[in-house]
Amino acid sequence: MNIKMLCMGAMALTMMSGAALAGSSTGTSALDDPAKMTPFFTDAEMKTMKPAEEFRVAWLAMKEEDRAGMTKECGDEAIAKEHDEFCKMTKQLGGAN
Repeated sequence: MNIKMLCMGAMALTMMSGAALAGSSTGTSALDDPAKMTPFFTDAEMKTMKPAEEFRVAWLAMKEEDRAGMTKECGDEAIAKEHDEFCKMTKQLGGAN
């Protein structure tokens, strides 16, 4: 009976952690949040970045915790690849990981 309970617990833990990991790769990043990203782009489709000085002003206008979270997300290779230009700009502003 104990082995059965251990196996069921391990299975439940595996399923929960798998769901959590899947959520992080399906666009739940702060870098995919239009409300947070709009200040850095010139267009509604968020395809064209603002010039460096305007980017810096928008970056510094954010809360420190938001900047830290975005910088951390840029440290993830998959996210950084998807948001390459944005992550390069954050690193230039001292957000290198």
